[in-house]
Amino acid sequence: MNTFRKAAAKSVMFVVDYDDARRAYLWIDNPEAASNPRAVETTARARQEQGTLPEGTIVSIRRVR
Repeated sequence: MNTFRKAAAKSVMFVVDYDDARRAYLWIDNPEAASNPRAVETTARARQEQGTLPEGTIVSIRRVR
């Protein structure tokens, strides 16, 4: 008997909005960390320091999928 199951998401995608109307996307590979808003914010700041996300003032971070 075949049963179709939806595979668990391997990464979670967020949209990062800046104060000057720019938008960037952030992917987090750990679903547990993606469910914690403080961890998502910390990850976004760390990726800004690494240069993966653009510099600027982050206004909001919203989960997309």
